[in-house]
Amino acid sequence: MLAGIEAGGTKFVLAVGKSPTEILAMHSVPTTAPENTLRQAADWFAKQGPIRALGIASFGPVELDRTSPRWGQITNTPKPGWSGTDIAGYFGRQLSVPVGFDTDVNGAAIAEARFGRGDGSESLAYVTVGTGIGGGLVVGGKLVHGAAHPEMGHLFTPRRGRADIFRGVCPHHGDCLEGLASGPAISARWGASLSDLGQDHEAHGLVAYYLAQLCHSIGAITATEVIVLGGGVLNAGGLIERVRTEAAAIDNGYLPGAQRRSIVSPALGDRSGIVGALILAEEAAEN
Repeated sequence: MLAGIEAGGTKFVLAVGKSPTEILAMHSVPTTAPENTLRQAADWFAKQGPIRALGIASFGPVELDRTSPRWGQITNTPKPGWSGTDIAGYFGRQLSVPVGFDTDVNGAAIAEARFGRGDGSESLAYVTVGTGIGGGLVVGGKLVHGAAHPEMGHLFTPRRGRADIFRGVCPHHGDCLEGLASGPAISARWGASLSDLGQDHEAHGLVAYYLAQLCHSIGAITATEVIVLGGGVLNAGGLIERVRTEAAAIDNGYLPGAQRRSIVSPALGDRSGIVGALILAEEAAEN
């Protein structure tokens, strides 16, 4: 079987299956201290039967350079206690199988590109908005890597008027996109989640505006055809419709092909990340 881990800041989602779309069993363990979380995950996999490869789609930042001695590690993450965790190396040793490794959003992006919203498209971006904000990009069926992986959540966006003086919560940048529109930013600013704030609350329009700025930037820089918005914050009713409206207003009829760009929710729902992890496992088994 193939095995997959969607390693999130709140929980690790685990799965085994015959293929990325034929999942036989799933389980989750809370993301606590690294030694506890990794051990619980390894113990569950050990009970599932023979595994031929493992794919890990992890929160980050992570080291993706295979020539680096730090490949497979979570690097300078704001998640307490997890910086420097050799997550790929741990499971490779425990399970004695090839390991595929990438970010959680890259995993979700390749899953949506192959089995979800990317049908018939050459390019797709996946953005998750939850504990943090991250994005992955697929062009021509391949994930975009370079010096590292994209960090779309740490773009800086124009403020909506001078009255918006919130300092932001990103420990590295303050008022980058993640610092202004992630779940923790919303809670710090208004004392509740977006879903718990009434539809007429200013938070909905402001968060939509900032996410629309990101969608505009993705379209302007990459000409991406499909932008998938996922994550817990997008569960707020009507938010994705507000983002579409704000993005059109920001563009103001300029970007070529904007009418062919879609801003949509994940076709795979909350399974985008784990399907992506199983794709990484499949590729590791083949290589």
